[in-house]
Amino acid sequence: MSAWIGTEQYTTYFNHPDADLQGIITASMSLGSFAGSLGAGPLSDKLGRKLALVIACIIWIVGSIVTATAHSVGQLIAGRVINGLSVGITSSQVPVYLSELSRKEIRGRVVGIQQWSIEWGILIMFFISYGCSFIKGTTSFRLAWGLQAVPAAILLAVIPFFPESPRWYAEKGRWDECREILMFLHGENEVSQIEYEEIKLQVESERSAGNGWLGLFGRDLFMYKRTTVGIFAQLWQQMLGGNVMMYYIVYVFQMAGLTGNVNLTSSSIQYVIFLVTTGITLVFIDKIGRRPLFIYGGILMGILNFAVAGTMASYGKPVTSVDGNANIRWQLEGKPATGVIACTYLFVAVYGFTWAPAAWIYISEIFPSAYRAKGVGVSAATNWIFNFALAYFVPPAFRNITWRTYIIFGVFCFCGVVHSFFMFPETCGLTLEEVDDHFAKGSRAWKTKRGGRRQPTGRAEENVDIHNDEGKLSVKSNTGTA
Repeated sequence: MSAWIGTEQYTTYFNHPDADLQGIITASMSLGSFAGSLGAGPLSDKLGRKLALVIACIIWIVGSIVTATAHSVGQLIAGRVINGLSVGITSSQVPVYLSELSRKEIRGRVVGIQQWSIEWGILIMFFISYGCSFIKGTTSFRLAWGLQAVPAAILLAVIPFFPESPRWYAEKGRWDECREILMFLHGENEVSQIEYEEIKLQVESERSAGNGWLGLFGRDLFMYKRTTVGIFAQLWQQMLGGNVMMYYIVYVFQMAGLTGNVNLTSSSIQYVIFLVTTGITLVFIDKIGRRPLFIYGGILMGILNFAVAGTMASYGKPVTSVDGNANIRWQLEGKPATGVIACTYLFVAVYGFTWAPAAWIYISEIFPSAYRAKGVGVSAATNWIFNFALAYFVPPAFRNITWRTYIIFGVFCFCGVVHSFFMFPETCGLTLEEVDDHFAKGSRAWKTKRGGRRQPTGRAEENVDIHNDEGKLSVKSNTGTA
């Protein structure tokens, strides 16, 4: 959408949407994603991670067809809502699926691949849209929106060759299949056997607590702590202003005096920066940890938001429109405009290094197996409902309060820093079963360390002794031997 909102083909065909209507069009996908995220947990728990993704692919293809054939704003919104349902399922359940397949040593990198892949998709579709923008008439945006269906068709074809989650098999009591998948992933060695026994102890412990929706906010397994942390991790990721930059980058550069192809080219540079910085983070994220990314990333992005606001306030001027776009009421020229563009690029770089991948990785790690699909679904739903609100809010904000929009996001950046410092424990370097300890111990988040050390918590599964008896592994706990 960001590649089209400034083009003549799009604005003419859809009768020059004003700020409010464009906000609804853009935000409609996020609204669908909110609904898809809430329904994704029960769907994934019932049918499995693979089949949930199959359903998401089919929904995406249908939505792409509806969008590509849109003859009215209503049909365009309907198609984007349908697409959003698919995004809600995939954005919440792909992290669950990848985290449940990954070893703790590389889990951050593996789950982070989702965010990196999304950025590849953004970049590729932006350039496809850029190329299609040279086509006259409605064929331009219809071709671009229709091509969205191709990746979903490819994923639909290859999913049958993927393994199912071993932890989903465990939740269903299908232990032989759970063990088989673990051996497929890790080989027939002690690693797969130890992980199998840890999963078994954890699942048996969780069964007494149940896994209903209300349990996400209960005291059993300290779920209320996990759920609030997951919700706020996704809330702050949105309120930092990162996705808004992506949606309305064309508006930002039009304020800075860039129009036409120069605008689109400058926008594409941002996507390249986003892609490169996230790719670099994936190399180091399992060594750095999650907390430093949240804290230092939020501080830097807050500073950059304030820098943009200060530059625009000091050197900009009010206008009635920019390049015929009445949604933009502020403009900069000369070196100050270059400064705003530079800050925008730096913001995206920091966002790609920190919160963009880290928030999705984090929510895939903090929930126990019985609640993981629903917990990540609720967290992702928070992301999308705030994404919806912000996508709707920003066009009128640019029109009515102009540079003050960045002050709002700057304040939220520092709110996210304070909250993550006091409430987000470190999860890097722990198995998914070991992550429970940080919440169960009641440890102060700022004292938790990467790769944490397990300490007794009074729960049966904590006092575990894994040893080898005549070549056969066994796991002893307070409740007996597995």
